Amino acid sequence: MAPRTGTGEREGYATAVAELTTKLARTLRRLDEVAQVPDPDELDSLPSLQYRLHQSVELLAGIDPPSGAEDAHAELLAALEDARDLTGEVAACGDVSGLLHQWRGALFRVRLARSQLLLPRALPAPLRDEVEPEEAASLAPQLAALTLMLVAAVALVVGALLGPWPVWAAGVALVACALLVYRF
Repeated sequence: MAPRTGTGEREGYATAVAELTTKLARTLRRLDEVAQVPDPDELDSLPSLQYRLHQSVELLAGIDPPSGAEDAHAELLAALEDARDLTGEVAACGDVSGLLHQWRGALFRVRLARSQLLLPRALPAPLRDEVEPEEAASLAPQLAALTLMLVAAVALVVGALLGPWPVWAAGVALVACALLVYRF
């Protein structure tokens, strides 16, 4: 499979990463099974699992992350490389006891990095100091409209309960004024 080069579009990147993580999930599940019960017969499957991790590294290296996802992309790539190398060390030495915690930690790091990469990125919130006076002044019509609506509501209720139609009519007029103030 040829490496993919992204166009920077988040949708294309998300699709490519989703395909990668589907394949990676099976590999990680199998590696966890071997790490839980490090039986010598189970260790024979580690070279093929190491190769699957290597394929994942190559696929991820061939994808260009969109802006904002570069750090998470690099972390997943580094975690995959670390897990691949430790899997190779465990397969080569055949004795898991000295590397078991480090190896399981590397597998957890891959899962964590994968979950961080798949999180939706929020836009940064503007800082309070960056609010311009024009934006603050734009609240004045909204506050005026809100005040007019509250006075109109009181006038409508009083007019409806007590019966004087001029109070009720004034409430309706205030609602219309509030809508005009808010609109302009």
